[in-house]
Amino acid sequence: MKSRLVIRAGAALAGVALLAACSGPTGTSAQNTGGNAPAASGDLKVAVITHGTAGDAFWSVVKVGAEDAGKQLGVGVTYNSDGDPGAQAKLIDNAVSQKVGGIVVSMANPDALKTSIENAVKAGIPVITINSGGAKSAEFGAMAHVGQEESIAGEEAGKKLKAAGKTKLLCVIHEAGNSGLNQRCDGARTGFGAAVENLQVDISNPTDIEARIKAKLQSDSAVDGVLALNPQVAVNAASAIKGASSKAQVATFDLNADVVNSIKSGEVLFAVDQQQYQQGYLPVVMLKLFKDNANTLGGGKPVLTGPGFVDKSNVDKVAEYAKNGKR
Repeated sequence: MKSRLVIRAGAALAGVALLAACSGPTGTSAQNTGGNAPAASGDLKVAVITHGTAGDAFWSVVKVGAEDAGKQLGVGVTYNSDGDPGAQAKLIDNAVSQKVGGIVVSMANPDALKTSIENAVKAGIPVITINSGGAKSAEFGAMAHVGQEESIAGEEAGKKLKAAGKTKLLCVIHEAGNSGLNQRCDGARTGFGAAVENLQVDISNPTDIEARIKAKLQSDSAVDGVLALNPQVAVNAASAIKGASSKAQVATFDLNADVVNSIKSGEVLFAVDQQQYQQGYLPVVMLKLFKDNANTLGGGKPVLTGPGFVDKSNVDKVAEYAKNGKR
């Protein structure tokens, strides 16, 4: 499903001559640098602050997108992350005290970040929210939100699993308190039907993830579909299915090289691709356009980066980009 807003964003980007100089990302792990990131270069300084946990490949792609945009546009970009909402709020406060020219922030727990974001806006710093918390973005004073509508994405995933003949679905939530993940499962329940059960796991403990999914499959043989909300969890789920000798199949949100290979082998049915590279890239461009020309995008509505779907029909096309860290 494509958005006109994304098309508009693409048109705006096409007018920036430096975009032709795109360089390949390194795909390094996203992690909390504790506010000690290397000094940024460029007249515009942008702080990207997410709730990503260390080693999460999803956020590595977001980071690469933001840094690529910064290099191409001469914008100084620093990236920090912390999965603890209170610590993430402090990172926002630090960016405000440093008088950055713009802040990009994900809001898995919007209420915990409300005061810090509102203080940034009061200080005259433009804020763009990404990935999660879009429903609170305008309320907190952000100028735009870039991401996907989680409920819609979940509903479409549920429909695809139902069309694949699945009858009972396990939806695996890997971060407690992340409102966007719950929205995905709620959406899947709408699209799939009532037979959807949530399972809470901890993204930082892959061994336990696999054990919990395996135990659930062994105790309930009616489960024939597992919806992971993270590519790493999808790999753990595929391994758990083998260990449980289950006939269930996995679908997942988000993409990485492992998931690409699993789609090719048939271990994963499809991936819901929210194109997180754009969630890092587009806000930096939007803040640059706002600073240089008072341009805004979205008209008060989210700039959508997904959902798209990757399955056997198109996986080869995106495989090379997943390999180099852009998908």
